[in-house]
Amino acid sequence: MPANTTASSGPSDAKKPGRKKGRRARLLVIVLVLALVAGVGYGAYWSVSTVRASYPQTTGSIKLDGLSESVEVKRDSYGVPQIYADSDADLFRAQGFVQAQDRFWEMDVRRHMTSGRLSEMFGSGQVETDAFLRTLGWRKVAQKEYDSVLDEDTKKNLQAYAEGVNAYLKGKDGKDISVEYAALGLTNDYKPTEWTPVDSVAWLKAMAWDLRGNMQDEIDRSLLTSRLDEDQIKDLYPAYPKDHEPIVGEGAVSSATGKFDPAAQPSSDGIGSDTAADATEGLNTQLSALSDTLDKIPALLGPNGSGIGSNSWVVSGKYTTTDKPLLANDPHLAPMLPSLWYQMGLHCRTLSKSCQYDTAGYTFSGMPGVIIGHNQDIAWGFTNLGADVTDLFLEKVSGDGYQYDGKVKPFTTREETIKVAGGRTRHITVRETNNGPLVSDRSKELAKVGQKAPVTNAAPDRAAGYAVALKWTALDAGKSMDAVFELNRAKDFTTFRAAAEHFEVPSQNLIYADVKGNIGYQAPGRIPVRVQGDGTMPSPGWTSEYGWKKDPIPFDELPYEYNPKRGYIVTANQAVIDEKKYPHLLTKDWGYGTRSQRINDLIASKIKGGEKISTDDMQKMQMDNTSEIAALLVPELLKINISDKSVREAQKLLEGWDYTQESDSAAAAYFNGVWSNILRLAFGNKLPKELRAKGDCLNVRPAVSTGPVDEQHKLVRECGQRDPDSAQPDGGDRWYQVVQNIVDDQDNEWWKVPAKGRDEALDNRDDLFAQAMEDARWELTAKLGKDISTWSWGRLHQLTLKNQTLGTEGPGLLQRALNRGPWNLGGGEAAVNATGWNAAGGYEVIWVPSMRMVVNVGDWDKSRWINLSGASGHAFSAHYTDQTEKWVDGELLDWSFGTNAVGQATVDTLTLKP
Repeated sequence: MPANTTASSGPSDAKKPGRKKGRRARLLVIVLVLALVAGVGYGAYWSVSTVRASYPQTTGSIKLDGLSESVEVKRDSYGVPQIYADSDADLFRAQGFVQAQDRFWEMDVRRHMTSGRLSEMFGSGQVETDAFLRTLGWRKVAQKEYDSVLDEDTKKNLQAYAEGVNAYLKGKDGKDISVEYAALGLTNDYKPTEWTPVDSVAWLKAMAWDLRGNMQDEIDRSLLTSRLDEDQIKDLYPAYPKDHEPIVGEGAVSSATGKFDPAAQPSSDGIGSDTAADATEGLNTQLSALSDTLDKIPALLGPNGSGIGSNSWVVSGKYTTTDKPLLANDPHLAPMLPSLWYQMGLHCRTLSKSCQYDTAGYTFSGMPGVIIGHNQDIAWGFTNLGADVTDLFLEKVSGDGYQYDGKVKPFTTREETIKVAGGRTRHITVRETNNGPLVSDRSKELAKVGQKAPVTNAAPDRAAGYAVALKWTALDAGKSMDAVFELNRAKDFTTFRAAAEHFEVPSQNLIYADVKGNIGYQAPGRIPVRVQGDGTMPSPGWTSEYGWKKDPIPFDELPYEYNPKRGYIVTANQAVIDEKKYPHLLTKDWGYGTRSQRINDLIASKIKGGEKISTDDMQKMQMDNTSEIAALLVPELLKINISDKSVREAQKLLEGWDYTQESDSAAAAYFNGVWSNILRLAFGNKLPKELRAKGDCLNVRPAVSTGPVDEQHKLVRECGQRDPDSAQPDGGDRWYQVVQNIVDDQDNEWWKVPAKGRDEALDNRDDLFAQAMEDARWELTAKLGKDISTWSWGRLHQLTLKNQTLGTEGPGLLQRALNRGPWNLGGGEAAVNATGWNAAGGYEVIWVPSMRMVVNVGDWDKSRWINLSGASGHAFSAHYTDQTEKWVDGELLDWSFGTNAVGQATVDTLTLKP
């Protein structure tokens, strides 16, 4: 039941910390007031008090109906809360209340996204996004999980959390909750509604979408067939490098037990690399419309590409200065404001059957429990496993049904109503086949998908074209929410693995350490078993010869490690296990292991040198800026004779450079400019427009599928169609491997560029490298100035933190009031310090280590952590971005866990009373 609140003290977030921060906050408040006034002219209604009305109360006491005992909320100088309670229900009720205090606008936007209801808040511009999300049915699946799949204790925790959120909301107008509601109220009459348990469950679907695997690669391979042949496409998707170690170095599925055994030897050659190709190999379905539609969804969560990943590693106490394991984690996601993560501690004053939690770490606002962190016995971290859990299926539509094994089956349909702020209500019909929802129904262009797709002779007549269905493991109800609570309560590796078994989507690499000195790893997830094909291209949906088998890969057959001989485990989105030694297909599209191998090498060099690894060493490794592609290419670039004095001046920057990408490095700026231009000349200009960045226009020969054969010799003007953040070539470590495979072949065809549109042809690698150095010199001159002594990588490679709604789409003055930055960053694409950028779209930072932590297992109070922004989602709170400067500098904050340490760090205490 919703709870009542009464306060006995006023907000304290408006005070502290320090005169300088306070002055900046006051100035920003005034800017926002001016922005609101300028927006509508209602000056009389706006004041500084309006902006500050939503600041949370963090001291004194508040009555919160529904509690069984008093709850304490202790906040440190960064506003990070630690909650102390006497029952699970009180603990999660308080968590909901506190997160709503700091982050309800963010929570509200998230739930509208996951339910396909953004148009209710932001108007007609979100109808297309809502229609696509309704088609996927995230909210419908979350409701099914809550109704019939999740454990009863999980549902009780979710209900208590929802009651805490609603206790905060009760009696408040939008402007009392967050300043964004005050701004939104100028354009519509939206009012926040009560929180429900299903709102929390649905957020896991959004994260699963963000981390869904190779769907974009599947689309891109199809689009490439309009300009490239099969061998050329294979060049651009090379095999996983043999010298990059997988996560699991030993073990196999035992022939005796049928389970994965870290000590077993492989009894077969695994799946190898000869998996049968899909019947639609060479597909050219003009999937660009689908790609555009998909781009709009990840844009709310972060760019979907090679940068969406993470680093995590754990080192055994045998090799640490603490004699206990050290565990590091930094997930790579889109920069957003506030940060995706919310730091928090959840503590039962006394552990018992009725109060089972003593845990701290990183949470999601809107979801109870801790996602990444530690409890009193174990620590854990996540990286994206990258399993291929999505497939696109071509469907032959016939009237009100679709063809399957020679018969017409009726669609499963449902009607969806989309309410639009300030506009008319829209109605859509969602159609589903046995493979999943028809995503092609959401676009007129997609209704024609498959019109020109080359398929086998056995395919049904295409007529007006094939539709496209999406099959995705997250569209089946699962128990991932159970897994969050089980992980928070886990005591040892056995209970950790039991929790991992329920963590079905998104599929994550889980690393582990415990107070007894054990380290481990588990690959969990619901990973499909395909009847045929390898998931790299869309498959025929009209035959049972394709599709997925009923059951996924059994959990007992998924790889894991426990106390491996080498004494450490590294996961950074590389291959989980050598596919030639493993019988199941996890994916054909791993990350290429550049970051993971660098981390492996850094740890191994310490151990081989007889050095123990400290917490400081772990922190330093997280900030490693080394560019592996620079180490490969710079020696070749320096061999080229450059006659132009200005270009030669830039080339000399590379002499003696150690390949580290520090923010103040001129060499890093120039090299990354050269790398971008190498990619453009060798590959980018040869890709179809559907993969190139918007604004990238070229005079090119028409693609085979876009003009009559007798006109192929004519040049046409083609402009790129993809969002710059997801265009190709993006410069990630797949492209490192592409270039490494051909760098020693001076006359490889990829290095050759015809003279059309140029003064002269580029006939070999060195010609192209010389041209790239020249182009980079003048590109950076335009961006940074002619004087190379003023160049720096950080001036090119900047991070701006943007409010994820009004900070990206609102009026300019409002955006300036809500957003922060820019900051000049070091690091780069595929560096351990993964401040990602897209070489086809620009040098700006588009994904980042969204948080960093180093856990000192057993001596928990010596652990360290940092968030990208701050605890608060209130734009003018002292805790909005108070961690960002330290994050930029690679610093970590002390992470108090024990009662005494938390007490010493506490600056504000709020008591929630029954």
